[in-house]
Amino acid sequence: QWNGIQCSFRPAPHDGMSNSTLAAFDSRCSEDCHLPANFTVYPLPDQLFSLPILVVVTVVCILLFLVGLTGNILTILIVLLNKDMRSTTNLYLSSMALSDLFIFLLMPIDLYKLWKYRPWNFGDFICKLFQFMSECCTYSSILHITALSMERYFAVCFPLQAKVTITRSRIRVVIALLWTLALLSAGPVFALVGVEFDNGMDGECRCTHYAISSGLLTAMMWVSSIYFFVPVCCLSVLYGLIGRKLWRRRHITLRDRTNRKTVKMLVVIVLAFVICWLPFHIGRMLFSVSAATSEMYRISQYFNLVSFVLFYLSAAINPILYNLMSGRYRAAVCKLFRRQQGVRLNVRHTSSHLEVETNV
Repeated sequence: QWNGIQCSFRPAPHDGMSNSTLAAFDSRCSEDCHLPANFTVYPLPDQLFSLPILVVVTVVCILLFLVGLTGNILTILIVLLNKDMRSTTNLYLSSMALSDLFIFLLMPIDLYKLWKYRPWNFGDFICKLFQFMSECCTYSSILHITALSMERYFAVCFPLQAKVTITRSRIRVVIALLWTLALLSAGPVFALVGVEFDNGMDGECRCTHYAISSGLLTAMMWVSSIYFFVPVCCLSVLYGLIGRKLWRRRHITLRDRTNRKTVKMLVVIVLAFVICWLPFHIGRMLFSVSAATSEMYRISQYFNLVSFVLFYLSAAINPILYNLMSGRYRAAVCKLFRRQQGVRLNVRHTSSHLEVETNV
C-alpha cells in the first residue's frame, strides 16, 4: 500500500487457489502487467476489514472531521479578521490550516474507499485528483512546519537581522512558493494512479501497472520518505539550537518569554506531526523488506488502518494545541464569537426597527 492506494494483488498460496491457478495468474501478470519478479500481488475482497472495525474507524473519523473542520476554519478566520493576529508565525499556521481543511474535504471519498474500494464509480479524473490533493496537502504541511521552524530559529538566534528581513509580505511570498513546490512534487501522482481493470473485474482506483513496472511507484515512495525524514532531522537540529540559545541566557527579557512560549507550542506541533506520521513510514519500510506472506500482508493492512486514522488526527490536532497552549488564540476565538453575536443582535435590531417603521 502506498499512501492509501492498494498496490498488492497476488493470490496467497493458501487462499483456496490451486498451484495451477497461481501459475496461470503469474503468467498473465508477467505478460500483461509487466510487474517486477519480487512484486507480490494479493486478491482483495470487496471489504478489507470486518464490519465492527469499519464502524469504529468511521465514527472516529467523523469525530475528527467535525473537530478538524471547525478548528481549522476558526484558525483561518482568526488570522483573516484580526489584524493583531497576523504575525508571521500565524500566517504559516493559517496556511497549514487551509491544507488540513482540504484534507478533511477529501475524507468522504477516503471513507467510501475504506468501505467499498471496488467498484470505483467516480471516474479516472476524480481518482487521480483525489490522491493528488491528498499528497499535495501532506507535502505542504511538512514544508510549512520546516519553513516556520527555520523562521523561528532566525528570529531567536539573529533577532536584529530577522526584524528587518522577516516581514509579512515576504512570508506571503514564501508561503506561495511552498504551495508551488508541494504542487510540483505531487504532480507525478497523476501518472501514478488511475482506475484499473484486472481480468474482467470492476474498476478500482489504485496505482497503475505502468507506475509499478516503470519504477515510478518506487521513486514516489522515496520522495515521500525524503519529505518526512529529512525535515524531521532538520527540525531536530533547529529546535536543539533554539533551545540552547533561549534557555542558556542569564537575563531573560519579555521577548525571550514570548519566544519560549512560541517555541514550546511549535515543538509540540512538530512532535504531534512526527507521532502521527512515523508509524506509516516505519510500517511501509518494514513490510517492503519483509517476507511477502499473506499473514504479513494482513498485518500490514491493520497497520495501515491505524495510519489512516493518525493521518486525520494530524490534520485535526493543531487547532486543539493552539487552544491549549496559546492564550492569544483562546482570546481571539472568544472575540470572534462575541463579534458574531454582536452581528446577530444588530441584524435583529435592524429588522425590528424596519418592521416598526413599516407599521407606522
